[in-house]
Amino acid sequence: MTEVILAQAEGPVVPVHALREGELAAFLAAGPSFAKGFADASEFKAKTGQTLVVPGPDGGFAFVLFGLGASPDPMAFRTLAGKLPAGDYALAETPAGLTPDQIALAFALGSYRFDRYKTHGAKRPRLVVEGADIAEALNIAHACALARDMVNTPANDLGPLQIETIAREIAEQHGAQITVITGEGLLEANYPAVHAVGRAAVEARAPRMIEIAWGEADKPLVAIVGKGVVFDTGGLDIKPSSGMRNMKKDMGGAAHALALGRMIMAAKLPVRLAILTPVVENAIAGDAMRPGDVLDSRQGLTIEVGNTDAEGRLILADALTRAAELEPALTLDLATLTGAARVALGPQLPPFFTDDEDLAKAIEAAMVEAADPLWRLPLWKGYVDSLDSDVADIKNDPDGWAQAGAMTAALFLQRFAPKGPWAHFDIFAWNPRNRPGYASGGEAQAIRALYRMIRTRFS
Repeated sequence: MTEVILAQAEGPVVPVHALREGELAAFLAAGPSFAKGFADASEFKAKTGQTLVVPGPDGGFAFVLFGLGASPDPMAFRTLAGKLPAGDYALAETPAGLTPDQIALAFALGSYRFDRYKTHGAKRPRLVVEGADIAEALNIAHACALARDMVNTPANDLGPLQIETIAREIAEQHGAQITVITGEGLLEANYPAVHAVGRAAVEARAPRMIEIAWGEADKPLVAIVGKGVVFDTGGLDIKPSSGMRNMKKDMGGAAHALALGRMIMAAKLPVRLAILTPVVENAIAGDAMRPGDVLDSRQGLTIEVGNTDAEGRLILADALTRAAELEPALTLDLATLTGAARVALGPQLPPFFTDDEDLAKAIEAAMVEAADPLWRLPLWKGYVDSLDSDVADIKNDPDGWAQAGAMTAALFLQRFAPKGPWAHFDIFAWNPRNRPGYASGGEAQAIRALYRMIRTRFS
């Protein structure tokens, strides 16, 4: 990711004036008359995200006006990054109510582009934000870019082996230990559900369980679990082509887990980490799991497969059981798990589930501080019976009467989750429409809030 935020200018810069709606008239009245005329002609009202590049007498850029609306939102500066022409700019003043750190991070997030497959990548604007902790902003922005790059990369170039390679690079960079169990070794190591979901893939894309361990032994352990389905056909319960089109993103949970872990390790937060990512391809072949099969799990519970397209919760069951064996002080799992979550809350607002009230409050506080939206949904116990199986201990597809697909998926995971503080995040990891500062495709969700929460909780 090109460095798009700077602590100080490296040459000539164009000043950027960020203004509330109520500040615009006074600013224009104090400036050159041509600027007011240009703003009036362009119908610039300083509404949130409005951007106006004001030309100078020499044909260059005199300055930029950027609208903050009635009250400033730090993430508005994502939009600025998506609207400025290439060049170097400097924030003329920090708007009241915002901090340089917030502005720097938002601009960096909004500058993201996925251009791996473009012959010529476009140049991007750079912004000088004096007083910002540039290193911290870039740590977060780079981690989010990693997650987005992974989600955006097609499955032919991002299989289980490639995710393992990325995990190994992160572990090596931060002095962490990594263990990878692959293929038939999953049965010997007692990860039967991970093996069952991924066994139909070709040998080069064999399933694997990746575990990263980092930190000092006397620190509290945070377990981060991420679903890593590199491509989801739906299995024998095959998806329609429309439902399969974006299933390269079904490893978004693993991408987010690795990105969050990278943030924590780079910041050297006073915790121990266990990053657990079961990685599989839900392929179709002669030995694919079938509807009606009964699988073993690491915990010992048997699972009836009612639907092979509800595979994510199966691999997470084994990973969460492994997390429980480590006795963590906090467990977080992230997964692109259900379409029901999108029906309930849409693409921009991921739900999370926890029965721990203190943890819920901490997540909600961090969500506001980080401007990283989430919404708590209940683990409604009235739907637990929908997971009862006639032939096994539990089944992976709930009875239709329960309807609440995101909740029943979370209730399934809760059966395998560690005791103590645990939260499940049903992320989308995707922007379905292109808009300035929010490029269509992979998106990082929840992890900025979780990083903030962990930083506060274990400080």
